[in-house]
Amino acid sequence: MSVQAPSAVVLIRPHRFTPNPLTAADNVFQVADGVPSASVAGVAHAAFDEVTAVAQALDAAGVRVHLFDDEDPDRPDSVFPNNWLSTHAGGHLAVYPMYAVNRRRERRWDIVEMLKREYRVQDVIDYSGLELDDVFLEGTGAMVLDHAARVAFVARSHRADPIALERFCTNFGYEPLVFDAVDPHGVPIYHTNVMMGVATEFALVGLDLIASPARRDQVIERLTGHGRTIIDLDYGQVCDFAGNAIELRSATGERLLAISSRAVQSLRADQLAVIERSCRILPLDVPTIELAGGSVRCMIAGIHLDRRPAVAASKAAPTPQLARS
Repeated sequence: MSVQAPSAVVLIRPHRFTPNPLTAADNVFQVADGVPSASVAGVAHAAFDEVTAVAQALDAAGVRVHLFDDEDPDRPDSVFPNNWLSTHAGGHLAVYPMYAVNRRRERRWDIVEMLKREYRVQDVIDYSGLELDDVFLEGTGAMVLDHAARVAFVARSHRADPIALERFCTNFGYEPLVFDAVDPHGVPIYHTNVMMGVATEFALVGLDLIASPARRDQVIERLTGHGRTIIDLDYGQVCDFAGNAIELRSATGERLLAISSRAVQSLRADQLAVIERSCRILPLDVPTIELAGGSVRCMIAGIHLDRRPAVAASKAAPTPQLARS
């Protein structure tokens, strides 16, 4: 068992996927020029197939998947639900304020209602009204959460406003650890989870991107204080989304690292060996999704909630079933 690794997830399968033009200005990991109009339909079809394959792979590995479809043409980034939704042990759920105007419609209350039906949800804290004051906190994209040590690691940006961050940490019982992170050209890292991923026994971190040596040492201290091994990523590996991975747990308790195939190929043998001491690596092919500047971690909203016993009993099966919602 691991408080860090959820055994159920929410995925959104987009029918009209395309890299979001409103996020390209500050997301250096996104294809800057967008997709040529002649290729839009092909890209959308490829993204649909990639999410379908991810859902099937997670299901086959024993992770419970709640797969939602999105046919709205005005939600280009809906494949990344971790930015507007997070769930927490004890029955708590957060809904977040989004920076890009066209991302705010990604919040789906049918997903929240499904979580209430199938899991024990005690409260829903909705921060989305902060958008009216230009205050943003883009969920577990802006924050990388250490659920065991109760630390929220945050790369400073306009997508992680200190007011919203303080409210979240107060409401949910996390200690904020904020740092400045920039790429080799001095451009701020727009989301913490592209440079950092925390698992139970290791953490993938682009340490050299943290500008302050003193702050870098604090990050190292907090991560290793619970016995984790740090896998230090270089900038090329960060660009290949090696930090954008998530530890999950199968129905049998096996830990899995969901990570893109591109990211796996960027890791050295010694880095892979550290991961494999505690996790089975689950490589997932998402090259089309990665055009939008996010990868596997961004695609997955982990469910850290207890399942309602009546639901679990009624849907019991010899093997995990894909829950299309």
